[in-house]
Amino acid sequence: MSRIHEALKKAELERGEGVSTPVSERPEPAADLHPPETPFREDGTPAGVYRTAGPLSLDSLRQRCVAGDWRPDAKAIVFADVTAQTHPSGAEEFRTLRSRLEHLREKQALQTLLITSALPSEGKTFVTLNLARAIAQQPHRSVLVVDGDLRISRVHEGLGAAQSPGLTEYLKGEAEALDVIQRGPQDNLFVIAGGASNANPVELLGTGRLRFLINVFMPVFDWILVDSPPAGFLADSSLLAKVSDGVLLVVQSGVTPYDTAQKSCKEFPADQLVGVVLNRVPSGKGYGYYYYYGYGYGSGKAARSNGHAKK
Repeated sequence: MSRIHEALKKAELERGEGVSTPVSERPEPAADLHPPETPFREDGTPAGVYRTAGPLSLDSLRQRCVAGDWRPDAKAIVFADVTAQTHPSGAEEFRTLRSRLEHLREKQALQTLLITSALPSEGKTFVTLNLARAIAQQPHRSVLVVDGDLRISRVHEGLGAAQSPGLTEYLKGEAEALDVIQRGPQDNLFVIAGGASNANPVELLGTGRLRFLINVFMPVFDWILVDSPPAGFLADSSLLAKVSDGVLLVVQSGVTPYDTAQKSCKEFPADQLVGVVLNRVPSGKGYGYYYYYGYGYGSGKAARSNGHAKK
């Protein structure tokens, strides 16, 4: 946790203030949700799970999910060209982040990772997508990205994938688990998009169906990355964290106030916060990338940065 505090203080100093707010006493965590009974079909099989002839595996998913013609946004993904042999600017930072997370898994159970931010437009979707790309580049590593931002989903835009059916349709019971999962050009990278926009998804996220969905795919993937709305404004991230092993907080260098980042950290149990990504860090070595992310109110703006993970 000390390194996390150091990263947050660095972001505050770069903002030009350098004054930290004392951390208040952590409130008691909310009681665990009790998922309702799993709905069943008339033939007795559980609803929300696609019926297959055998156990679910990565190979069976590849056979069922035809590779989509994804066209990644080059402004959102530094690994946009999966066939390129070059090392695009910014890619090495995500490989470093990938390695650090792999090292953490040697000490604690870490498979489902929630990626959030303190404020809108800090780049949490950008980090999610590029971390997923970095993982999928490894031999024998598979990753599923789940867009948990049901208010304004952006994952599908960055990948150039379809928006629906997605998580919203699954949580409403309008689609089954294997109806909402997509596969792109990389055999090891799958995504569940956000689906139709939902102005108030808290009730959907609290039904227990999301935990059921995660449990369906946990035996299949090495990593499950959940893209979350900002923790500083909405309750969605706290509900998403209940089905996650760890939380990665994205902080925009020189912009995010220290006390705001600290407040966001306190939304999660201390042992669940695995690190902070300091995003949009100015660099004099030419590394950097531009991207745009809007979150409904206010406007995101293009920025030059490289990502650095701070545990």
